[in-house]
Order: sequence, then structure tokens, then C-alpha cells
Amino acid sequence: MKIGEVKIAEDSDFEVLKNLIDDHSNWKLAYEKAGHTKVWTQQTENCNFKMVKVQTIFNNISASTMFDVLHDPDYRKEWDEHMMSSVDIGYLNPNNDVGYYALSCPTPVKNRDFVVQRSWLDMGNEKLMFNHSIEHKDFPPKKGFIRATSYLTGFVIRSLDAGCFFGYVTQTDPRGKLPPWLVDKITKKFTPRIITKLKHAAEKYEHWKMGQKYPNFKPWIYPELTIEYKKRVQKEDCQLSSNRLIVNEEAEDE
Repeated sequence: MKIGEVKIAEDSDFEVLKNLIDDHSNWKLAYEKAGHTKVWTQQTENCNFKMVKVQTIFNNISASTMFDVLHDPDYRKEWDEHMMSSVDIGYLNPNNDVGYYALSCPTPVKNRDFVVQRSWLDMGNEKLMFNHSIEHKDFPPKKGFIRATSYLTGFVIRSLDAGCFFGYVTQTDPRGKLPPWLVDKITKKFTPRIITKLKHAAEKYEHWKMGQKYPNFKPWIYPELTIEYKKRVQKEDCQLSSNRLIVNEEAEDE
């Protein structure tokens, strides 16, 4: 889907995601580690920042657990030390929602935030999820943050006999004045560390979840919970604004 486009994800959108993960044509291998982890990069025409792709195998972690970890907003507070704020704005339908996410960046880089539409599809042995940047009238750009752009961030998780396959692809423009070569270098360096952190988080998730007051509260699995407890988002509230472009043009890192 295009930046700013708000619509229910279709089968063709998920096929694009799977193709990005599985097809290595025009990708450059940037990192490889024994233990199945590989990182590729690809330069595209629509963005100055490279697309990054990761494939790995997580042993002894089920596809269902990994899917839960990626979805569960309360658990993310436990393992993502860069998360400053996360707001579930509401849902478009039970498999498409809208959210706000703010993250801290090391000094002197200014903190970033995003408003994204997230879409997912659970087909049992294969689970798919991706997001892209949109806008929402109640979450305009604000002082102290640079509104970054997610062209695409997606995950493909597949069940294996002793764990799961994990595919991850992302292309993000942090905006501001950071040079693309620096962002690309940092992304390639830290992506394997993020994967390791995610693995450790998944290993602890089931124990953590069972200790919560409502361990079966998983609206990403049970659509009736989404409809009952979450607010419906109106498409007209999620349009690109001229305000956003002006704020980003003026926003700079220190």
C-alpha cells in the first residue's frame, strides 16, 4: 500500500510482502551469521533509504508465540526500551488497525514518532503482518519529535517442526537531516541485534502472559474482542495533511 493510503489490506498486499521476503533477486547480502540469520539490502526508486530484509530461524519458539509478541502492546513495554509511547488509536476492521508509536533516539538525534496502519493475516502455519505510515487528525506532528515515515515494515512467520521461520523487511525514512548513508549503516549494524532481542522476548512471553490478569486477552486472534473493546477509526480522520509536510521540513536533528 502507498504512504497515506487507508484501506483494508487485500490478498495481493500480503502476496507482495511474501514476495519481498522470499525472492532475493536484486537484493545484496550484507550480513550472514552461522545459525541461519541473514540480512539483505536493496536500493529502491521511491526512497533514498535502502530496504532491509532479514531471515532467521527461531528454535523452540512457535509461530503463534512470535505472532503474539509482535502484537501485544502491553508486552512491548517490557522488552522495547526505546518505546516512549504507544497508543492504540482504533480499528478499521478486525485485521486492520491504526496506532501511534514514539521512540527514543540517542543524543543528539531527536526522538521519532509514527502513525501507522497495521494489517495482519493468520493462516495457521503462516502468519503475516505489515504496516505503513498514514495520518490521523488526533495525532499530528508535535514538538520534540520528528515524524518518521514507514514505507513498509512487515513480518512473515512460518511454523517449523522445532520452532519457526522469521522473515522481516523494512524501509523507513527517519526524516530530519540524517544522511541516508549513515542511516543505512546503522540499520545494517543494529538489525541483527534487534532480532536477538526479539528472540529473547519471545522466550519469556508465555510465562509473562500467564501472569497477567487477563492472559487470554488477544484481540489480534479473537475478533470479537477487537469489536467490543476497541474504537472504530473513520477513514476520513486518517488523511495526509499539509501540516505534516511543513513540520517535517522544519524539523532537524541537533
